[in-house]
Amino acid sequence: MATLELNADNFQQAINNNATVIVDFWAPWCAPCRAFAPTFEATSDKQPDIIFAKVNTEEQQAIAATFNIRSIPTLMVFRDQIIIYSEAGSLPASAFEQLIAQAMTLDMDTVRAEIAGQTTSS
Repeated sequence: MATLELNADNFQQAINNNATVIVDFWAPWCAPCRAFAPTFEATSDKQPDIIFAKVNTEEQQAIAATFNIRSIPTLMVFRDQIIIYSEAGSLPASAFEQLIAQAMTLDMDTVRAEIAGQTTSS
């Protein structure tokens, strides 16, 4: 599956309308970003139930600022509109696939309960 280019017009819709979205924040001048791109694309072909998306931080500075992106590449995994992973740095293919496997097995009811507990105790 081809990756989806996200921008201000489609970002929220992509997150809200899909169960799992993996976002690669990148820039054209970033060598590690360009090196990770084939891994991201190849992995997207193996995971048809997941939306793989990219945000060009040069063109979409407001989105990058919203998510406090300070280093690129940064990978962010959304499940049920909740960020469950956000880390800067590219991953080798095997580590990226492990990350996806862990993200998909995460019990989202537990995650929501933990978030609710954090908000009520604050």
